[in-house]
Amino acid sequence: MTLDDMKARREALLAARWRGVRTVEIEGRRIVYATDAEMASALTDLERRIAVAESGKSRRTILTSASKGL
Repeated sequence: MTLDDMKARREALLAARWRGVRTVEIEGRRIVYATDAEMASALTDLERRIAVAESGKSRRTILTSASKGL
């Protein structure tokens, strides 16, 4: 999927969400989301993928750990 495709899907999802509709039609395919949370999850995934594609590299995750030394 290209960057332009992802942006088009994001725009379609946002438009449907703001209208209060849970059905989105993209490229002749109809997608029905069960809940708003499911739509929000799809939007979050698209935003992450767009950010990675625009930056050219993946995001880093830094994990920290602490111990009392006992």
